[in-house]
Amino acid sequence: MAGEAYVLILYYSRTGTTAKMAAELARGVESSGLAARLRTVPTVSPDTDASLPPVPSEGAPYCTGDDLRHCAGLLLGSPTRFGNMAAPLRHFLDQTSDIWLEGSLSGKPAAVFTATGSLHGGQESTLLSMMLPLLHHGMVISGIPYSEAALTHTRSGGTPYGASHWSGGSDSGELSEDETALCRALGARIGHLARSLAGNPEETA
Repeated sequence: MAGEAYVLILYYSRTGTTAKMAAELARGVESSGLAARLRTVPTVSPDTDASLPPVPSEGAPYCTGDDLRHCAGLLLGSPTRFGNMAAPLRHFLDQTSDIWLEGSLSGKPAAVFTATGSLHGGQESTLLSMMLPLLHHGMVISGIPYSEAALTHTRSGGTPYGASHWSGGSDSGELSEDETALCRALGARIGHLARSLAGNPEETA
């Protein structure tokens, strides 16, 4: 792997909440000793003439195939859309057949994260379905173990399948203390796993 090893945090965020989760996950990754690379995806449009600038006006850059291909680990995030990931992220993943054929992601660790506006808004189905393309890529899927105290204490987001946020009807997008702790724990976990699976077991999950 050329250059500095990194965990890719790839997400789609419409209101900014998923982006806030990505930032906390990045802090967790960096606490493991690996770099975190934040990347997003452009929206999709039914208008075939619509176009977007090659670089977003703000926030993380758009993800490229090489960002994904060369990562040491992956954290994949999206708000819930009818119990599934949002279309822009799904569209990006549908274009990764070349990476699948190469086997570039096989054996690398991955985890998922999501956010919903309603308490039973499909968090778990979204997290589980987001794992499916990663399994096809041969990635090693990790969740959050119950040894993380915040997973038991949380009264908002947080699942064993991945980090999550529940807005509770608020538009603030602010993460709770437990949600923040679980994002950082999951980021650190993937960072440690990436180091271990790459043959650098100096720190383990």
